[in-house]
Amino acid sequence: MTLDLPRAHRDALAETGRLVAAVGDDQWHLPTPCEDWDVGELVNHVVGGNLWVAPLMTGSTIEEVGDRLDGDVLGDDPVDAYRRSADEADAAFSVEGAMDAPANVSYGPVPGRVYAGHRLVDVLVHGWDLAVGAGLDTRLRPDLVDACLEVVVPEADVLAASGAFGEDHDVPEGASPQTRLLALLGRHG
Repeated sequence: MTLDLPRAHRDALAETGRLVAAVGDDQWHLPTPCEDWDVGELVNHVVGGNLWVAPLMTGSTIEEVGDRLDGDVLGDDPVDAYRRSADEADAAFSVEGAMDAPANVSYGPVPGRVYAGHRLVDVLVHGWDLAVGAGLDTRLRPDLVDACLEVVVPEADVLAASGAFGEDHDVPEGASPQTRLLALLGRHG
């Protein structure tokens, strides 16, 4: 499969955005599979990650961005904050040549396609975390799961060694692609 990363990333943003919009007022403090984050903190993490895309894809370094994206980036309207951040991230990855442009990430610089792949995985899998925490439908779009697997599988050892995703779990023979993806990223799904 030839992965169209900007499109897959855009679709993952939309899927997770649909879940963010479905969070009830009384659900923002519910726990999630991400041990250190409740639903609101998890959404804040995803929005913050989205907000990093434009500056890093246009040549800024982490040092130049500094701490301006730290803390609460949701404000009084988490759904609108998510939508605006998703639009910005999508626009940055959709610029002609962005997939080959250098991104000054913490593990880089790397080509934009590497960064876009990592953002795709982060957005989609944290969407699943959000769905679990808020009691929403946890089924991920199969095409987006396949796209994430295309990113994750070649990097599985590196991702596991990073410690950022928890330990992978044994996956039974014949498990669904979604179960495989979640297990590779330390989740039970």
